[in-house]
Amino acid sequence: MELKNKLFVLLLLLCSAANAQPQQDPAGSAILMPDYRALISRADLVYSQPASRSEAGQPVGNGRMGSLVWTTPSQIKMQINRVDVFGSNSNSDNFYERNTDYCGGTGYVDLDFEDDVFIKDHFKQQLSCYDALSTVSGRSVAAKVLAWNEQDVMAVQVKDERTANRALLVNLRMLRMPVTLRGNHSALSALKIIGKHIVLTQTFKENDYYCSSAVVVGASDEAATAEIMNDAALRLRINSAGMGSTVYIASAASFDSTEDVTAKAIRQLEAAQQKGFEALYQSNARWWAGFWKQSFVHMTSRDGVADEIEKNYTYFLYVMASSSRGNFPVKFNGMLWATGGDARQWGGAFWGANQSCYYEALFPANHLELMEPMFNMYTHALPTFERAARQQWGSKGAYIPETVGFDGVPALPEPIAAEMRDLYLLKKPWALRSAAFMNYAFTKQPFLARWNWKHTGEWKNGRWEYVERGDGPFGPVNHIFSRGAKIAYQYWQQYEYTKNLEWLRSRAYPLLKGVAEFYRNFPNVKKGTDGLYSISHVNDNESIWDAENPVEEIAAMKGLFPVVIKAAELLNTDAAMRPVWKEFLEHLSPLPSSKDDPNRQQEPEVWVGARKSVSPVRGYAQRLPDGNTMPVWFFDLCNKGGDPQLVRIANNTFNAYFKEHSPANTIPHILSKIPAAAAVLGRADAIKYLLPNMLKGNERIHVMENRMDLSEGFYTTNIQRIGRVADALQQSLCQSAPPGPGKDPVIDVFAAWPEEWDAQFTLLCRGNFLTTAAIKDRKVAFVELLSKSGGICKVRNPWPGTRLDIYKNGKRWLRSKAAQLSLNTQEEDRIVLVPKGALPSRLPSNLF
Repeated sequence: MELKNKLFVLLLLLCSAANAQPQQDPAGSAILMPDYRALISRADLVYSQPASRSEAGQPVGNGRMGSLVWTTPSQIKMQINRVDVFGSNSNSDNFYERNTDYCGGTGYVDLDFEDDVFIKDHFKQQLSCYDALSTVSGRSVAAKVLAWNEQDVMAVQVKDERTANRALLVNLRMLRMPVTLRGNHSALSALKIIGKHIVLTQTFKENDYYCSSAVVVGASDEAATAEIMNDAALRLRINSAGMGSTVYIASAASFDSTEDVTAKAIRQLEAAQQKGFEALYQSNARWWAGFWKQSFVHMTSRDGVADEIEKNYTYFLYVMASSSRGNFPVKFNGMLWATGGDARQWGGAFWGANQSCYYEALFPANHLELMEPMFNMYTHALPTFERAARQQWGSKGAYIPETVGFDGVPALPEPIAAEMRDLYLLKKPWALRSAAFMNYAFTKQPFLARWNWKHTGEWKNGRWEYVERGDGPFGPVNHIFSRGAKIAYQYWQQYEYTKNLEWLRSRAYPLLKGVAEFYRNFPNVKKGTDGLYSISHVNDNESIWDAENPVEEIAAMKGLFPVVIKAAELLNTDAAMRPVWKEFLEHLSPLPSSKDDPNRQQEPEVWVGARKSVSPVRGYAQRLPDGNTMPVWFFDLCNKGGDPQLVRIANNTFNAYFKEHSPANTIPHILSKIPAAAAVLGRADAIKYLLPNMLKGNERIHVMENRMDLSEGFYTTNIQRIGRVADALQQSLCQSAPPGPGKDPVIDVFAAWPEEWDAQFTLLCRGNFLTTAAIKDRKVAFVELLSKSGGICKVRNPWPGTRLDIYKNGKRWLRSKAAQLSLNTQEEDRIVLVPKGALPSRLPSNLF
């Protein structure tokens, strides 16, 4: 038997996971192809009784618009939401009370059967993750709900077999009363009947800000008639629903006052009507089939724990694909799944740490297209970040706040900007702030970073009186700069995963350089008598205020400057700046650690939050790094193969998080990156417990039937904890981090994998290598690497000390027992690694 045919038979025997089927490409290499429908269907939501509450409904969306689907005894209910509807922008003066601004919602839609058909003994609702279809069955009625991927239309196909001929009533309701005013902000809702369509529009105005939305509802039934219910609702009556009808719900939104969003929504609805429900479903089925083939993770264990983690991982990808394909990233607090109108706790601002729960796990999943909304928002706002660096901080480059509006950071009047710089840089005592500054600040949104020293308040005698946080200009997020570095680093990672030089040149490098120059020119970054650059009067994330050399900022600079230098070299640009950046990096203060405290010299050295802090409110400098961000791990500063001293301290620090409780008894916070840190360090002993524990929730975090929770407050339906688990899971399965920022990545399969779990995956690695591998009974079966861009592929030997056979494009190419391989590849080369002597007759015929 020829070697390439032996290899094909080998993979044939390994393909049984999820009914995997081998395929042979024109080059003669073998490709492991699971039965994706069977695999993805393991993540389906199946309800045998109605959802316990509206927020527990099943999510259906096309990435731009969507809704949870839930029921009452007589109705199927939805709230149509969009990613591009915001009641106000970041320059608003009318939402100075916390949690009062709004975004996302466009209208309620109810399908009313006028009879108690959705009751426990006659109920089933199933969300098919493979083709994004929610099917609801009740007593003699059934409905299928989808969101068309091509245009912004949701469709509901209804089958009514009740003996009594009852009409189907489709209600379209406003989210609020027709006129809502807050100062000079207005939110106007209007209802119209246009032919056989019922229409709800919203218009938001304040100064020069404008945003509008439209929801249009129509039916396939020509006999449908429109009716007025009241001032806040219209109804579509479908008299022949028993014969089968389809309800179409279209939406549109715009920031342009000259655009007719109603006409746009009607065009989309009519396009859907012309195609019909089955054609929309087939279009969706093709799109989703292509989506799922981009990667997969299949895992199992005897106790079922690994299987449950896999279901949540797959579900995470389903939810992100359903909500992150628009012009803006999906918001952490509610996503497209709000059910109580468009108000939600934490409002319309984007919190960097929360958003990262969704957007740090998508690279390895090979779904970079879902990252585009995030990148688009930050790129579009880059000019505002550059202005904010100058106005707010007296620096150069670009400043990206931890909390930011969808439109970036608004301009300040120059006198206000000048005083803000003096106050925030501590050049002017807070007690001497002017009345003009305070009057200007009074109406600004307290969740936006620059005004976050404003806290809660109350109404007194018709006037809002807010409370300051008690530490002058400091608050949780207004002296954080590391978010900009983290965003810029993700732009760099996009290049690492794709090797797209044009992306690096046009998208990543301007941001990388901008954030680096902000740090280098920040007035409170100074070289001390020790010859080292220090940063002072800044935060360590939200945990420590007014600190010197916080671990967040030192780690950010140590991660950012190597990659901006590397990017400049790759692009052959800024030759004069490279030595300047290198000098800054080489003389940057070390990461703060416990050795700086003379009282802790005998303890194992760990990283701490800051060298010191003088804040009377949050001055806990010697606490461990923030578990929700773990900055040293994020910036590739302590990876395998890196600086042994840093890896040693990283392990000490990781261990210190569990002094009172072991990982087995620890339920990580919903934003926690401690599981991801465990993966980076190869701590399979911790991964075994932290991943399933994080999914469980606790007495404060109730996990609903749809695997979501409301951990952020009212109407904040979210999957943040699942996103964090997805990130850690992928790094446990397959790491491709470099030994340091800007260095060459190294692929390491099953780097932190519990012995009790079997797994198989295809994931994307840095360098643009699509990597497939399988492990069964603690033994790695094979590794396959598809080189999408060519270049050197560095791989750790999955069988340490064992000689392995290396095949290229179906033919044996090399043999090696090196601990780390360096393979020279061309674009579309397929490399397969197997242990020497791994003949088909010696391999198990069934992996799972």
